[in-house]
Amino acid sequence: MSYFHYIKELTQKIPIELVNFDEDRVPARIPTQASSNFITNKEQGDWAENLIIRAFNDRTKNYVCVKYGKSDDIVAGEDGFDKFFLEFQEELDTIGKRPDLLIFKSSDFNQNLGFDISKIPHNEISEYVKMAIAAIEVRSSAFLIGKYNKAMENRTAKFTKIALETKERILTEFSEELQHPSRSTYIDMLNHINEENLSITSFRVPSWSSSKRLIELKDNFKILKNAIKEIQKRDFLSITPKVEDVKVVYKWIETFNVPHYYFQVFFDKIYAISFAQILTIIADSDNEGLLFSIEKDTKNQNKTTIKINSNYANEIAYKIDEPTHKSVRKEMGRGRLLFYVTFEGGVAYLDVDELCDVLAINIGGF
Repeated sequence: MSYFHYIKELTQKIPIELVNFDEDRVPARIPTQASSNFITNKEQGDWAENLIIRAFNDRTKNYVCVKYGKSDDIVAGEDGFDKFFLEFQEELDTIGKRPDLLIFKSSDFNQNLGFDISKIPHNEISEYVKMAIAAIEVRSSAFLIGKYNKAMENRTAKFTKIALETKERILTEFSEELQHPSRSTYIDMLNHINEENLSITSFRVPSWSSSKRLIELKDNFKILKNAIKEIQKRDFLSITPKVEDVKVVYKWIETFNVPHYYFQVFFDKIYAISFAQILTIIADSDNEGLLFSIEKDTKNQNKTTIKINSNYANEIAYKIDEPTHKSVRKEMGRGRLLFYVTFEGGVAYLDVDELCDVLAINIGGF
């Protein structure tokens, strides 16, 4: 079975409520102007791609990583952007979404085309692209995932302690009030709360206010409810394919039959997961809330985004030396000024065993 047909079988298991592969893609509207945040995010994404290219090519002897994803230095509001954007939309419908990077065997690498084929029309390099052994979509996040995970562990421990202590306080100090027939159902509910089920516990805070003791009891239920809400907040950083991108990634795979992967670059580590694994995860609705969540991304025009728990991906870089950064002034039309951040340098320390495992490469031949 070809890689494409394997992916096609996986897509047929995805609920249409999440991704409907039979619906035509809705063309995006041309943005009218860029923001400082947008350009900073673009600069960060470009830095993440270059970081991976350098790290990969510095370690391997038998493979080459090249830049492939369609991109340009112009942004919305500048001359030529509309033409670039419309060409990009046309390409999405023709071949799908180009992944950011491609990996070739050294023996297949075209020296004449070099390490950046992102600006070459797709019809001029289609046969070359089919020779790639892996395609990589790079996502970047302005987090230190090590510190984030530690902070979330501390948060969960803190509010678990508050919740369990509050539960015991209610049962012991307000036992007389809870014995009343109109309130006794809360006793069973409280007795069933434990550390394992706090993440799925839910109840309505009572509205009692006819006595001082009942007000105190109600306030304790509020403390318990708020602690449980904190425990139930999403506590993982994620690999973030947009729902609309899943369809155009699938279109690209249909066109080129090259295995596809997502690399998530944090400022201290890099994680990787295959597109096939993403489809497998989201095909099972029981995984929602545990392995993934579905959210409207406010940082990306409220587009629906699949957030895969990065802890279930492979850690392919265990350390990153952070880049230098500087502020840049950009003058747009009518004298409008944008100030954004650029990134330069940095080093990613690859875990070659994990990387080869993800990409199904024989480590002896890396």
